[in-house]
Amino acid sequence: MTIRVIIVDDQAMVRAGFAALLSAQADIDVVGEAPDGRQGVDLAHSAHPDVVLMDVRMPELDGLAAARQILTPPPGIVHVPKVLMLTTFDIDDYVYEALRAGASGFLLKDAPPADLISAVRIVAAGEALLAPSVTRRLIADLVDKRPAPRKDRAALRLGGLTPRETEVLELIARGLSNQEIAEHLVLAEQTVKTHIGRILAKLGLRDRAQAVIFAYESGLVTPGDH
Repeated sequence: MTIRVIIVDDQAMVRAGFAALLSAQADIDVVGEAPDGRQGVDLAHSAHPDVVLMDVRMPELDGLAAARQILTPPPGIVHVPKVLMLTTFDIDDYVYEALRAGASGFLLKDAPPADLISAVRIVAAGEALLAPSVTRRLIADLVDKRPAPRKDRAALRLGGLTPRETEVLELIARGLSNQEIAEHLVLAEQTVKTHIGRILAKLGLRDRAQAVIFAYESGLVTPGDH
């Protein structure tokens, strides 16, 4: 199945470079480009992409606001794509807020071409793109600057998880992949995926990215933990 992608970035050369790279892949089709967030939202609603590559800082409407509009569409808009944020900085408050809003992950603009291609495929497949080293640093840094909101309510939601599910959530927050979690807990990888699906359903979370943030904000994992 071909992955439909749109690229939203205010730099024409960036859009052209990403489009050329992705279009060269047999399983990826770039179906549109937009130079700002407002046009990106319109394009996301009309082109029905599977993945939106969204720059963080743009004129008219920044990437965070645009991502929110795409991920919480108005009545009548049924198709909701995955959003992958593009940023120049690995520690970026906008990226944190985008993850909270439901973006499926983030990618540094200077990442190797192979990483961009892989990121699109990962996000399209329904996984969150969370590079462990960068994600741990990003979320730990930003959560540490804020008091965790509604800890009591979060604790109640955590109480709905089984001990095994709580353990899996903690390992997700520490940046482990499904395979690494399976090895750590001596489980089949499919069993880990089943646990993650139940965790997301019980906590009312969209994806793995939001699960990581929830784990920090609930106090299950604290910045500096190893």
